[in-house]
Amino acid sequence: MYETVQFIHSYWAYLVLIVLIIASVNSIVGYVSNKEYGAANFRIALFTLIASHIQLLIGIVLYFVSPHFRKFSEIGMGEVMKDSISRLYLVEHPLIMIIAIVLITMGYSKHKGKLTSKPKFKLLAIFYSIALILMLSRIPWNAWF
Repeated sequence: MYETVQFIHSYWAYLVLIVLIIASVNSIVGYVSNKEYGAANFRIALFTLIASHIQLLIGIVLYFVSPHFRKFSEIGMGEVMKDSISRLYLVEHPLIMIIAIVLITMGYSKHKGKLTSKPKFKLLAIFYSIALILMLSRIPWNAWF
């Protein structure tokens, strides 16, 4: 089961990164060029939100079926924090990804309350771009390719 969930989580991550990059660039371009916020912009932001939440659910399942998870009971939290690989998989990656998805959710929710295009694009640009930077900072690149 672990291999299947890991495969899905790894390849769904490509989709999440692609749509998050598209949404971030789209919102920055929309803000800078004073474009009108339309249905296509809404769909891009919504699809980014949905894709990232699906990735979160897959990640939660992966976290608990992962062989890394057993390290908490085998070697304890102190040893997990001393080992950079264990710390990345058990603490840093999950925590930062949850924070990034919270930022995506906040940006999406806050932008719906704005009535004009410029503030909508601004909120999406800020929250989605910060989430993208956080995600890129904690992807285990050595295991990804």
